[in-house]
Amino acid sequence: MITNAQKIQPAEGKIGVLLVGMGAVSTTFIAGVELIRKKHSKAIGAMTQIGHIRLGKRTESKNPLIKDFIPLADLEDLVFAVWDIFPDNAKKAAKKAGVLSNEDIDKVGEFLEKISPMKAVFDQNFVKNIQGGNIKTETNKMALAEALMKDMEEFKNKNKLSRLVVIWCASTESYIAPSDAHQSLEKFELALKNSDSSIAPSMIYAYAALKIGVPFCNGAPNLTLDIPALQELALEKHVPISGKDFKTGQTLMKTILAPGFKARYLGLSGWFSTNILGNRDGEVLDDPGSFKSKEESKLGVLDTILQPEIYPELYGNIYHKVRINYYPPRGDNKEGWDNIDIFGWMGYPMQVKVDFLCRDSILAAPLVLDLILFTDFAQRAGLRGIQDWLSFYYKSPMTTPNLSPEHNIFVQEMKLKNTLRYLMGEERITHLGLEYYE
Repeated sequence: MITNAQKIQPAEGKIGVLLVGMGAVSTTFIAGVELIRKKHSKAIGAMTQIGHIRLGKRTESKNPLIKDFIPLADLEDLVFAVWDIFPDNAKKAAKKAGVLSNEDIDKVGEFLEKISPMKAVFDQNFVKNIQGGNIKTETNKMALAEALMKDMEEFKNKNKLSRLVVIWCASTESYIAPSDAHQSLEKFELALKNSDSSIAPSMIYAYAALKIGVPFCNGAPNLTLDIPALQELALEKHVPISGKDFKTGQTLMKTILAPGFKARYLGLSGWFSTNILGNRDGEVLDDPGSFKSKEESKLGVLDTILQPEIYPELYGNIYHKVRINYYPPRGDNKEGWDNIDIFGWMGYPMQVKVDFLCRDSILAAPLVLDLILFTDFAQRAGLRGIQDWLSFYYKSPMTTPNLSPEHNIFVQEMKLKNTLRYLMGEERITHLGLEYYE
């Protein structure tokens, strides 16, 4: 009998990492990986690098590193390319982003200077507040997709790469609802040829990647992969997909705190969240259309965790408000402030206040690394379509239609690790524990 583990292809050869956007997240990720490879830093926050996984019973004390348990690509095998609307190389872009110190950037400056962005697919209708000239000018959206495919193939051939992964680290696009053009692959491809206004740039990138068998991860709250057409294409091409919106900052705190309130059956009457940030993401989100996409992603977390339809007396009347304020002096050092009104025994009110002085890109960079390595592993394991087990990394996880997403970060972690155990032929962990006392 052939086990799941025996079906997984080895992580041989180099892997091309194609990032959409040369902003704060991408430059922090690329520079961080190179600093780690040169032993100047550590991969704090990356499950694939420092995470352990328990195997068997607690009494067996088997807790290998995940990277020793499953066949992951090595950091030394990652090769980077980027698309961006600005022509700045990675070193110049990193200094403009202002996340990393000049000292850290300069340690890998020569490496970063060699990474110059390819021309990007861009549509001002989807991102109002920034403009750049390093853009593709093909005649229609299908031609743009074909140009992206050519970029990927040339990058792969030039660098003698075994496989590729594409990940969206660019700006949040304006909110759009699914339309008829999104309902099937046939309709979508016709819409591309006709340059239909409902086809966003992120969808063009995703289509181009999937069409040539390359996995795609969506790190922004764009609609992108949440349409039948691209999910159909992912299944047809046997390619894994995941998204959306990297789980950092304020939403990370919500997925940690809300499960705790629910576990103790504490009621919630209101949760007010506001953010100030001054990076390019903040500038983009200053546009109401882009903020609408982000708001939808951030607001969906609490209902799924707290299940107000099951616990109406505790969570049936929550007032949940989210604000994002562009404040240039703060740069990438975002401040997320939450006022949480809870109630306990006999309905008596209490409050929790959280002031998270976080660094958005520092939180996002290890997520990018994990998603690239796990997605590549998923493809070599023969997985295709939506990767629900990667929900751990997203604010608004993808699921199959009519299935509620799981937002509880602790359940998400268990789901992720149990998936790895299953794929490697190990027993899943339930934490039941009765066998220790029988």
